Amino acid sequence: MNRVALLLGGNQGDRRQLIEQATVLIQQRIGAVVASSRLYETAPWGEFATENGEQGPENFLNQALLVETAFTAHETLREALAIEAELGRVRSDNSQRSTFNSQLRKYHSRPMDIDLIFFNDEVIDTPDLTIPHPRMHLRRFVLEPLAEIMPDYCHPLLKKTMKEMLNEV
Repeated sequence: MNRVALLLGGNQGDRRQLIEQATVLIQQRIGAVVASSRLYETAPWGEFATENGEQGPENFLNQALLVETAFTAHETLREALAIEAELGRVRSDNSQRSTFNSQLRKYHSRPMDIDLIFFNDEVIDTPDLTIPHPRMHLRRFVLEPLAEIMPDYCHPLLKKTMKEMLNEV
């Protein structure tokens, strides 16, 4: 069995209900949830795109899950993207990285985002998937829930535990 650390989050719609629905779908389609953090509400990270003078985005609700799966990392990504779409996520393309518009350098609000943070101790760098998540160590909203469910897990590249990285942000 493989172990994958996922971060669920969103800032549109009934955020709590969407996370609950995503968790059920993850259990049905990806694998058993063996640990889950509490819910964390955080302000948006990065520069967000707004249209027609609208106000900035709502706060995000996030939760980390540790899931045991028979899937590969890419199969897990495929299922996670399908779950996001089922819960109302619209992407400009079908890649994990489309949340961020690199030309505009802006992020977008969304009802559901499922990020693969770790997959076992693997290091993966392909056009559609980078594991460990490349910016996770900079984001308190990722590190807090991960440190709750896997405090002593050591980042395979940075060689620091979740607890250590959380103390550094």
